Amino acid sequence: MISGDTPFSRGLSEHEQELWREVTRSVAPLKPRRLPSRLEPGAPQKKKKAVASTPGQAMPVRAVKAPKGPPPLLPIDRRTRQRLVRGTETIGGRIDLHGRTQGDAHGALLRFLHRAQGTGARIVLVITGKGGRAGEAGGRGVLKRQVPLWLALPEFRIYVAGFEPAHVEHGGEGALYVRLRRSR
Repeated sequence: MISGDTPFSRGLSEHEQELWREVTRSVAPLKPRRLPSRLEPGAPQKKKKAVASTPGQAMPVRAVKAPKGPPPLLPIDRRTRQRLVRGTETIGGRIDLHGRTQGDAHGALLRFLHRAQGTGARIVLVITGKGGRAGEAGGRGVLKRQVPLWLALPEFRIYVAGFEPAHVEHGGEGALYVRLRRSR
């Protein structure tokens, strides 16, 4: 295709023109709608700012506000983590998901986070277990892999402000510190 040509610049064949005439005969026009007063002819219009654009530069697009989602998940800050390890910061609750199916663990975790947030807990401990050894067959460590994914889901984000692996004192790789949002 040569620059400037479009796929439709070739013109219509006689058969295509007849087909187009047939289609346009069967189309009924829409009922005219009344324009909003600001768009009616003679209505005062707001002046738009002139925007200089250079060839090849995209025209500016009016910003559209997207629906507001939950804020991003943030890790627990270093000082809070240190206080957790030293025991000067209390853990507001613990849930052990060992031996549960994914469905049971998902529901239990959601209920636990809801209750913990309601009691004013700031940080809770979620114990998933470490799973099997690397390369071991049998689907071991499913909850260890799934729980972080669940915590990032919208249904959990109303409770969860952030999370990260726990210190060895609290379970290490088999547990997560979860920071909760303040209840509204």
